[in-house]
Amino acid sequence: MSSPDAIEENVSFLLAELDGQLTRLITYFEAPRTETALQLVQRAGYAHNLSSRVRKACLAEMIRGKKAEARQLRLQGIDTIARNLDLISRLARRAVEQAERIDRQKLLRADTYVAPLKLVRKTVARIQQALEARDSKLAVQIGQTRTDLGVFNDRLFRTYTRDMQGTKHTEDLAFGLLTLNEITRMGEALQTISEAILSINIGQSVQFERYFALRSVLAGVARDEEITLQPLAETRSGSAISSVNLRGTRGETVAAVFKDGDRRKVKQERVGVKSWNSVYPGLAPEILSYEKSGKSAALLIEHLEGETFEDIVLGGTDDALAEAQNALHKTVRDIWRQTRTDDPAEMKAMEQLRKRMKDVYRLHRRHARGTQNVNGVTVPGFDALISAAAAREAQLPAPFSVYIHGDFNLDNVIYDPVGRKIRFIDLHRSRYMDYVQDISVFMVSSYRLQVLDAGTRARIAKVATDMHQMAAKFARRQKDPTFEYRLALGLARSFASSTRFVVDQSHARRMILRARYILESALCVPEGKEARFKLPIRMLFSD
Repeated sequence: MSSPDAIEENVSFLLAELDGQLTRLITYFEAPRTETALQLVQRAGYAHNLSSRVRKACLAEMIRGKKAEARQLRLQGIDTIARNLDLISRLARRAVEQAERIDRQKLLRADTYVAPLKLVRKTVARIQQALEARDSKLAVQIGQTRTDLGVFNDRLFRTYTRDMQGTKHTEDLAFGLLTLNEITRMGEALQTISEAILSINIGQSVQFERYFALRSVLAGVARDEEITLQPLAETRSGSAISSVNLRGTRGETVAAVFKDGDRRKVKQERVGVKSWNSVYPGLAPEILSYEKSGKSAALLIEHLEGETFEDIVLGGTDDALAEAQNALHKTVRDIWRQTRTDDPAEMKAMEQLRKRMKDVYRLHRRHARGTQNVNGVTVPGFDALISAAAAREAQLPAPFSVYIHGDFNLDNVIYDPVGRKIRFIDLHRSRYMDYVQDISVFMVSSYRLQVLDAGTRARIAKVATDMHQMAAKFARRQKDPTFEYRLALGLARSFASSTRFVVDQSHARRMILRARYILESALCVPEGKEARFKLPIRMLFSD
């Protein structure tokens, strides 16, 4: 895939100009002379103008008619490369400007800069080849230059700071540290260029570390040109999720899901998937590969056919939704029956809520009110209600435990209409627990969907109330007398804590008021009478 002539030519000119500037920079550090520094500084406009031409041509090409996604990504990548080549040029100028401010040149230790700068020049010279040949191996080598410059930085930094002890020349050494910083930052620019080339090759924006995670889990399976990567989601915990299409051994397309991020979170996901496959086989996807590196880890997981429950609720037909609901209710009941143990379970909904209220108040400060007095009536603050409800909750554990999803949102449930199967994803919080935890999360995750259409809102309300009816029926059969009371606390937690993900103030206010109403209602129940408590579920979930 070739770029327009204006882009390709100006990238070549920009690389040639930068090579000349880096050559002068190396010459300066081989024998520091003000004349050489001035020659470099006087080239300031050349690299900037060439970079601007490349970027303008990329922008013009992107807005000129509809472009294929791969084409757009390539143009964005070249734009990034041009910006960072210009950055290297500016760093070179700033480096000699700082070095020139040093009175005692021997304190600069100029000769130590020559080898790393020659490496930078050699690396820049390989950019065009990596870009044109779509050479991911070469792109990786470009990015790894940052590590080499980091080693150089650490060594010389220690030398400068050691020399600062017991000397009168700290100002000169401080300028040396500033010079070192400018050179070291060239590694960051080269890594960004590396990421741009890798992104072009893979078909999705990818960070340097994420590329290694992807290559690790796909080791021996496919080359970059055989991979198609498409973003699926970015989790709130920082993990990234993408779909991966590979060529199989017979030339067929093989679909999978690639998830990477914090090692602890990804490990929890892996443990959750393996647990479900032992507790209730067939519900969770299979793990195809798992790799860990430092603080990061990556999973390659079986791709699941079907749609998320959220998509079905918002866009499916009435018949499709009814079919999916029936399958979900049947599956959930079966899981509860098969995994039930006689161990009591504490949901600790109020403890969960207390931990999340700081994030809620950070986004919705108007609700962070303490106790107030209105016409002689004392109105407790929301935090006071949480504390009072926590004391009541501690006395009411669930009489048994079941294995729960742990993050039972609509978008973590997939229904395959062909196989008529329910599947679960995002399982890092799965454990034995009070089943009310999952029910309350599911019900409120439907309510918090920010859809204003009256017909869709009514549909959403029915999904929530139908789930409640199914769970309540199960509770009666299992002789669980405090189900409704515990559910109320779970709903209050989910209504209130979910507002940290809701920017719309009106929608957030409706959710906070529901949480408050539920807590006040639950606290009005005399102790020992919790089994008689019931919420007006239909009213709560209707707008």
